[in-house]
Amino acid sequence: MKTIINTPHAPAPIGPYNQAVLTGNTLYTSGQIAINVESGELVLDSITAETEQVMQNLKAVLTAADMTFEHVIKSSIFISDMHNFSEINEVYAKYFNADTAPARETVEVANLPKFVNVEISMIAVK
Repeated sequence: MKTIINTPHAPAPIGPYNQAVLTGNTLYTSGQIAINVESGELVLDSITAETEQVMQNLKAVLTAADMTFEHVIKSSIFISDMHNFSEINEVYAKYFNADTAPARETVEVANLPKFVNVEISMIAVK
């Protein structure tokens, strides 16, 4: 059985998917990009601002499932330019304790939705 997780505190999906799906104690989030939920605009001022918005969107989805970043066991980061890795990583690291951080991969891709620079998805377990 699955429970669909949707919150008005994160951007609405831009396709035929949901913000997250909870099955049992495991939450699978869809990839989040840097859409400011209040304005509906992309946050592209800098790679750090963009990544911060992505993490805030993920936080909203986790909160809607009654979870936190401490519940995250796996992250997938997709970036359009590996040269941005260190700045993305710096923002991402603020959300996790280094000793208990989740497993992760970071992959450079040719393009992302709306031609953003970073997209992150997560798996969390309660």
